[in-house]
Amino acid sequence: MGNRGMEELIPLVNKLQDAFSSIGQSCHLDLPQIAVVGGQSAGKSSVLENFVGRDFLPRGSGIVTRRPLILQLIFSKTEYAEFLHCKSKKFTDFDEVRQEIEAETDRVTGTNKGISPVPINLRVYSPHVLNLTLIDLPGITKVPVGDQPQDIEYQIKDMIMQFISRESSLILAVTPANMDLANSDALKMAKEVDPQGLRTIGVITKLDLMDEGTDARDVLENKLLPLRRGYIGVVNRSQKDIDGKKDIRAALAAERKFFLSHPAYRHMADRMGTPHLQKVLNQQLTNHIRETLPSLRSKLQSQLLSLEKEVEEYKNFRPDDPTRKTKALLQMVQQFGVDFEKRIEGSGDQVDTLELSGGARINRIFHERFPFELVKMEFDEKDLRREISYAIKNIHGVRTGLFTPDLAFEAIVKKQVVKLKEPCLKCVDLVIQELINTVRQCTSKVLNWLEAIQPLPTSGMGKRSASCVCHPPGDSAALAQTGSPGPRETRLGLRCAAAGRKGRHQGFVPDAWCEPGRWAGCLWILVPLLARVF
Repeated sequence: MGNRGMEELIPLVNKLQDAFSSIGQSCHLDLPQIAVVGGQSAGKSSVLENFVGRDFLPRGSGIVTRRPLILQLIFSKTEYAEFLHCKSKKFTDFDEVRQEIEAETDRVTGTNKGISPVPINLRVYSPHVLNLTLIDLPGITKVPVGDQPQDIEYQIKDMIMQFISRESSLILAVTPANMDLANSDALKMAKEVDPQGLRTIGVITKLDLMDEGTDARDVLENKLLPLRRGYIGVVNRSQKDIDGKKDIRAALAAERKFFLSHPAYRHMADRMGTPHLQKVLNQQLTNHIRETLPSLRSKLQSQLLSLEKEVEEYKNFRPDDPTRKTKALLQMVQQFGVDFEKRIEGSGDQVDTLELSGGARINRIFHERFPFELVKMEFDEKDLRREISYAIKNIHGVRTGLFTPDLAFEAIVKKQVVKLKEPCLKCVDLVIQELINTVRQCTSKVLNWLEAIQPLPTSGMGKRSASCVCHPPGDSAALAQTGSPGPRETRLGLRCAAAGRKGRHQGFVPDAWCEPGRWAGCLWILVPLLARVF
């Protein structure tokens, strides 16, 4: 393979990454990639922006990167960016790129600083970059902020481990120089999955902020905590420079001047700085792809053979074969489950950019509507204190006690918990309605396939059998008014389907198309899906 072939390795892997992301399937192949790991405010965003030469990443206090960002840098004569979820649009204004990253993050995670493992794919074309693919992961945090879950630290670490534990991933461990290297969370996590330091590249930031009289020479010379691929030092823009809109090219020139003038780093200035880091990462990723190419090729070939074998089974496909119909029906139900899970979990090949849908709407109900309903509850502290006093005195009776009895506590708590029933039921009703809407969206594709196998009969169907659902007696008002079953009808309908599977429920319509075995079996398969959501 010549030099030109080596240069095309990274774009080739980018195409594979996009292909797997666009079909909404998790990649079964461990594609070579560079995962950027570091604590909050370690300088990860500044390093990536220095690569591009533009300000395009969200900034702020607390956790900012809440979804993995797959950043593909491609050398080109023109400068623009494009996202995989809106590939038809080219972004020439990088402020719009930042806004799109924030909007796409909020679409999946909401505005409550939550995180999600679903990545955002961004491709940047520029004459100032080398071919490179990096995955910017959320910064490691210790303390929950705002309404973040209490286990946010473990959630972030689990997500990072999913990326860096793969043998095909290089780890870019970013650590600030004004922090003791022994306390670096990035190097600690890298050492857990790469104890020999074979896949880890160390990056030391904020060298200009070290205390006077100290330096990181031993670290950069790979003496203190040796890594096979070594350490590279960089100097990013300060917060004052960022607020003052200091040009990145001017910052790179200042970085170069810093290394040439500092007595501790002068002898290694040619091996320091952002341009050298970008060049090293390009070479390291290219060599890493070349090393993992044989195993990647064998995995691709084995998967291709299995797919060809599956295709061979369909060459003699006959539409009138009953066994094929049964298999196709099961596959469609399985596909329904996959589509339903994608809409709830937030991944998938089609992303709605106009409004919230699926799991995002349910997330908003739990984190916005439900707290609002709780806040509306009336609470009188004086009445509560009086009730507590009466409860304690009534339980003591004629006696006097030094300690608060448990029965008094239970009586008061039970009375307060009852007040939560109404907002909880309202939240359940809203979630059920969103689930029904999601099911309706998923069934449109399945019904199209079903009609292709066996067209739905239009003659001889009674008024009740036209809906293909057994309706519990006395609860069809919701269906007549809204066109969708209510909460009680949904629960009874599922029980009816389970009973109809055995042919015992009197409400199940034994029509030509709505025979118990077929539709009850389908509904029976959907029950675990609904149970999983709740």
